[in-house]
Amino acid sequence: MKLYPLQFEPILKERIWGGEKLKTILNKPITSKITGESWELSTVEGDVSVVANGDLAGKSLNELIDSNPEELLGTEVYKRFGKQFPLLFKYLDAREDLSIQVHPNDELAKKRHNSFGKTEMWYVMQADTDSKLIVGFKEDSNPAEYLENLKNKTLLSILDNVKVEVGDVFFLETGTVHAIGAGLVIAEIQQTSDITYRLYDFDRVDAEGNQRELHVDLALDAINYNKIDTYKKYKKELNQSNSMVDCPYFTTNLLPLDGAIEVNKSGNSFTVYMCVEGEFELKSEGVKFEYKKGDTILIPAALNIYALSGKASILEIYIS
Repeated sequence: MKLYPLQFEPILKERIWGGEKLKTILNKPITSKITGESWELSTVEGDVSVVANGDLAGKSLNELIDSNPEELLGTEVYKRFGKQFPLLFKYLDAREDLSIQVHPNDELAKKRHNSFGKTEMWYVMQADTDSKLIVGFKEDSNPAEYLENLKNKTLLSILDNVKVEVGDVFFLETGTVHAIGAGLVIAEIQQTSDITYRLYDFDRVDAEGNQRELHVDLALDAINYNKIDTYKKYKKELNQSNSMVDCPYFTTNLLPLDGAIEVNKSGNSFTVYMCVEGEFELKSEGVKFEYKKGDTILIPAALNIYALSGKASILEIYIS
């Protein structure tokens, strides 16, 4: 089986807070006015990505990993994770505020859900005027203060509410209380996990008049009550990888492309490109592949020499 740069059918998710920007900004084939998420690359049970391009179209990501684990994942990633794909890639459109939530760490997620934890990062692709994120506590807190404010519906008063703009990056370790605010389109990179503890949902109801489930008790020992610095500064030097986030679960760089570059990888890890602005080409073994804003591309680890050209802003993700 000959591997090549892979794209996958988007897995589209309706959400009570979703909108239509995934279509208008990222050209995703949504048909609903409340589409909140496009899962670009996933092996979450029940939501496994399927190849959209080339000879392998129609095959699932799990099938490809099963038949070519080292060639697709990389020698070091395969040693560490076996045939599990350890990351999940999404685009999100928040027409309304998301719920205030938290994700458990690996230990807690394994014990309760037999899952990875959910360390994640956000890259802001589009922001309406005055759009904000909630990222942790304003000052160090504690369970008693948190519960008192939750009971009194004053939780927002002790959480850090940050105004954001395009290009901002936030790194959210497990335990960080957070929420994406209305008016934002976000590229999200995270561990493969769909475990979320919802703390507060602004008393919203769905079309049937039902409130969404909250997970206050489960969240109590998952929360980091200390003030955390989540904002990441980074360079934007042209035609090279600029470090954004480097953690045990993933490394993310910004690659501002203007012209042409040669890429030579080690084969230790797959690479994922998320095109957050512009257009570019990838040329491998004489074959050209074309990409645009909103595209997500999985470069198998065995495909370690290729060329990129064009004018684009690209998120480059791999596992160190």
